[in-house]
Amino acid sequence: MAGAIASAIYQGLIRRNAVYLSAIFTSAFAFEIAFDSTSNRVWDAMNRGRQWKDIKQQYLVKEEEDDE
Repeated sequence: MAGAIASAIYQGLIRRNAVYLSAIFTSAFAFEIAFDSTSNRVWDAMNRGRQWKDIKQQYLVKEEEDDE
């Protein structure tokens, strides 16, 4: 079973250098996008209510009321 999997990986990816490098770069790019989006979600969840995007409405409304 393990030999068949290793053989399939070798035949599909590692046998040709261009395919191997393309697989590495593609997987690194996909991992970077997944890691960035996950870390941004965790950061936003931990800092909910303390970021500018969360409290912007409070300050923009006060400035508009002061102008009138």
